[in-house]
Amino acid sequence: MFLSGIADEAGANIDVQIKATHELGWKHIEGRAVEVTGFPKANFHDVPDAAFDIIAGKLQDAGVQINCFGSAIMNWAKTVKTPFEVTLAEVRRAIPRMQRLGTKFVRVMSFKPAEDADATPPVVFERVREVTKMFLDAGLQPVHENCMNHGGMSTRHALELLEKVPGLQWVFDTANPIFNPDRSKPKPWPRQDPWEFWLAVRDVTAHLHIKDATWNPAKNDADYNWPGEGHGRVRDILKDAFARGYDAGISIEPHLAVVFHDASVKSNDAAMFNSYVEYGRRLEKLVQDVKAESGPRT
Repeated sequence: MFLSGIADEAGANIDVQIKATHELGWKHIEGRAVEVTGFPKANFHDVPDAAFDIIAGKLQDAGVQINCFGSAIMNWAKTVKTPFEVTLAEVRRAIPRMQRLGTKFVRVMSFKPAEDADATPPVVFERVREVTKMFLDAGLQPVHENCMNHGGMSTRHALELLEKVPGLQWVFDTANPIFNPDRSKPKPWPRQDPWEFWLAVRDVTAHLHIKDATWNPAKNDADYNWPGEGHGRVRDILKDAFARGYDAGISIEPHLAVVFHDASVKSNDAAMFNSYVEYGRRLEKLVQDVKAESGPRT
């Protein structure tokens, strides 16, 4: 088991991301947004080739590995009406870059559903199957995140997606169920239950995202918390994962100083960096405590 993080929440510049990783004593970054001086910020699969060459060199010199591409492939910014060529082009760019960096996992999604949707259109399964096959054929493992997408609409939708897309695995995010409606239930849709969702996908979970949150009815949105201090059942999920022999990556996605999909949330550079590092240290302590409580496996 190793700890990692979506380090653009410490800062967009690759130098800052590496610095935060070293500050924590970690060796891995989950690569999402990134920038180098002279080039605009973009996803790892979208930065220009010249920028990617610089990034790859800096990572190698620092002894830091990208364990997962937090890609924008089929994410909540796209729908089934988005031309599929946009997705295919992202996959074609991601594959050689992952291979160059020795990255095994790529986070994918399954397009944003319509506001009133409670079923997954067949075209979603077709597209996710094609994307999954492209990565698997290249020796890479796509992992689907429960988020604002068709596969994240409920545990039933998640299991249906997994059934219809051979080879797809899961990256489970502990806090996303808190703000996602359970579209398998009658309207008005209740919020999802993180523990229920974990139990549904834990057998196919190859990677974990740790963030924590509490639903705030007054603003109809989530408030984000330190790990283990919200309603994401972080401690319980870690305890269960370790008891079942989970030994893969765990990435932090704090959302305390910045929310990636909410441009209204802003923070200064020092606050972002310090919040990210503190979040990582708190997760380390939580992992230690959970393992101590569980005792040795027999």
